[in-house]
Amino acid sequence: MFCDWLEDRGVLDLAQVNPVLVAGYVEKLGDSYSKPTVKQHLAAIRMLFDYLVTGGVLPFNPASSVRGPKHSVKRGKTPVLTAAEARQLLDSIPIALEDGSPDVVGLRDRALVGLMVYSFARVGAAVTMKVEDYYAQGKRWWFRLHEKGGKRHEVPAHHNAEADMDAYLDAAGLRSEKKAPLFRTTRARSGQLTERPFTRNDALRMIYRRAKAAGLSGHACCHTFRAT
Repeated sequence: MFCDWLEDRGVLDLAQVNPVLVAGYVEKLGDSYSKPTVKQHLAAIRMLFDYLVTGGVLPFNPASSVRGPKHSVKRGKTPVLTAAEARQLLDSIPIALEDGSPDVVGLRDRALVGLMVYSFARVGAAVTMKVEDYYAQGKRWWFRLHEKGGKRHEVPAHHNAEADMDAYLDAAGLRSEKKAPLFRTTRARSGQLTERPFTRNDALRMIYRRAKAAGLSGHACCHTFRAT
């Protein structure tokens, strides 16, 4: 679009482009596009000329001094819970069956939500954890999160998250399975855990379901807990 715009004005050589021309193009875009779109166009033009300057094709970047339209987002789209709502969600997850025996599925879900609430873990890092990634070091228990790019992030477990994780591991009998997935799917509606690890989509469906049951429908998703 930028090159077509220049050609329409008789500018056939990029060496002829100056800040006034770039500013004129940006101003023209503002008549037809939103501010974020205009800023993206300007960023692309800057990158183009940066490349040409780095390669020695042009002496300077004519777009570097041009300012795009001001645009700021005061509120993100990710739903954020208050402290009371986060506690409401955790407390609403049942952890015992009608006969009084442990509800392993409920304990799993509470442990996963608690992990994300108290450690700011990405859902992708949480669901790929192994049992050995919850470990004792000194007098504290820690979470080992496998982040993007092969990085490891180790964080101390908050006492509430620690209590929830201990209850889940004891009820599920997973402590000895060090290399096994920490969070697992269930076999249909049997309430029995499988060997398959939870996925991000499994976690999302669980969070939607638990949030709705807690009266927080539409106010929670996988990214909610980092934002909270």
